[in-house]
Amino acid sequence: MRRTAQVWTLVAALVAMAFALRTLLLIDATALWSDELYSVGKSFQPSPLALLEMLRQDTHPPLYYGLLWSWGQLVGQTPVSLRLLSWLAYLAGGGVMVAQAVALADGRRSVLPLALLLAFCSPYPVRFAIEGKSYALLVLLVALAWWWRRAERSVPYGVMAGLAGLTHFYGLFLVLAAAAWDGARRRWRLAGAALLGAIPALGWMAYSADYLFSSRSGSWIGPPDFALLEESLARALGLWPLPKLLLVVVLVWGLQLWGGMQQLRWRQNRLLDRSALLPSAVMVMAVVLVSFVKPLAFSRYFVVLLPSVLPLLSVVLTASPLHRWGQRLVLGVLVLLLISWWGPGFAELDPAAGGVREQDQFRAISQRTSGERERYSPRARLLNLSDQMELAMGRINAPELPWGDRDELRERLLRSPLPDELWLASSGPPLKLNRKLKPLQQQVEAAGYVCDDRSAGFSHARLLRCRSESRAPLP
Repeated sequence: MRRTAQVWTLVAALVAMAFALRTLLLIDATALWSDELYSVGKSFQPSPLALLEMLRQDTHPPLYYGLLWSWGQLVGQTPVSLRLLSWLAYLAGGGVMVAQAVALADGRRSVLPLALLLAFCSPYPVRFAIEGKSYALLVLLVALAWWWRRAERSVPYGVMAGLAGLTHFYGLFLVLAAAAWDGARRRWRLAGAALLGAIPALGWMAYSADYLFSSRSGSWIGPPDFALLEESLARALGLWPLPKLLLVVVLVWGLQLWGGMQQLRWRQNRLLDRSALLPSAVMVMAVVLVSFVKPLAFSRYFVVLLPSVLPLLSVVLTASPLHRWGQRLVLGVLVLLLISWWGPGFAELDPAAGGVREQDQFRAISQRTSGERERYSPRARLLNLSDQMELAMGRINAPELPWGDRDELRERLLRSPLPDELWLASSGPPLKLNRKLKPLQQQVEAAGYVCDDRSAGFSHARLLRCRSESRAPLP
């Protein structure tokens, strides 16, 4: 029996390694999307003081961006270094979650195979493993916080809680929920450690309050609805989330009746507390309720739940030995899940599968317009950041002029002599980008230019070459 468990652990470790290596190989396969380019704009600053001043007008606290600035000074400021930091955090966070699962199972090694697969292969951690945002780091810090909370080590718990709160405000919300939960159970040392850890993030909120409490902050987040639930489940389970969730529920029910699985007695189960699932659930309910007044609930932010949910699931689903047919059924379902996670789960990350990260193709525009002089876009800042990253990778020549926005285009058209040729471009969802690009096209056409579409090969970008009517016909 012990040898069989070791074999399954080895197989799971190899599968997890395959997922991790595939994400690493895809690290530069897709273009940086808008949020990653904003990470470039925030973090690749000339000095930490300039970084802090810029972050005062941002939605997120400063730890990740400060760490990214230091990382860029050490290894270079490129798209690869940007995403590599997240990949390293993904590896470390997965390792902590697997260790937490073993600890929650009181050292039972049979939990290892499932814990490895969930921590390294499920869609949520894979999706953010190579994204130049703070989510992989947030998972690592929250996983470490829950590790020390379970061990009742208040000092390292408070430190990790503080770092999580300074990485993302969902980390702060989670820390405050844990403090309230532990305080209600008279665990004063843990509650006090969490509250002390929350102070730096609360201080940052006060520092940047003018922006955080304005209408601009989080303006892209809508009120809670069924789409929020469905999108969150899709990030957790991958393709066809609702049928998968139903399949898992039916599987667990059937295994309890006929497969040898013990009944789940949640009210009596210490795991819900030790894993920090209950404080996490309190945080989710609070965020959703507040979101009906000030929208805060956003599906990608719920990645913060992974460090409590994945170890708990690993322990609960392997708590009792199954009958032979139950083992085979579970193995079959796991194989199907892994296939769906390996294929469609990588769709956005792999250009060979048609992947376009978050419907942005800024890299393609930067490369297509390399060497051109007069370039304008409603998303000029992002295209300038894209040029900066493409230049760092040696894929384009240094631009003579930066991209200009709509106002700069208007000013240029009022100056003589007018350029013989202009380029207009944007990237994003087709309907949205066309709506924002149209006013720029109308400006240049009113000034006597004829625009020719040069967007061949783009699925989520548009590029126009506009030449003066006095010039020869377009080729």
